[in-house]
Amino acid sequence: QVQLVESGGGLVQAGGSLRLSCTASGRIGSISTMGWYRQAPGKQRDLVARITSAGTTNYADSVKGRFTISRDNAKNTVYLQMNSLKPEDTAVYYCNAFARTTYSLTFTNYWGQGTQVTVSS
Repeated sequence: QVQLVESGGGLVQAGGSLRLSCTASGRIGSISTMGWYRQAPGKQRDLVARITSAGTTNYADSVKGRFTISRDNAKNTVYLQMNSLKPEDTAVYYCNAFARTTYSLTFTNYWGQGTQVTVSS
């Protein structure tokens, strides 16, 4: 199994910044894509940003230019630097990893427990 643990969420004022971190642990064979998703109350979970093992990134249009995703492959860690935060960014942010274990040839999605980000106006 692969476990994902997020940190860095909290309460900030509009225009402020937060940096989320997510570290994968367990019997990791390989991690392909890592990403961040968010879910606001009453809404579905949507992609915020993702990054491949080679460093290719994708962003939701709503965060492009404000958020930056990065990863440290040696540490099995993905980061989300969030700048110019807006109240509409308020949500639970979930870390995702498309990975395989050391004992499997197949990749599967793993999810963190989520971390709350609240942006006040």
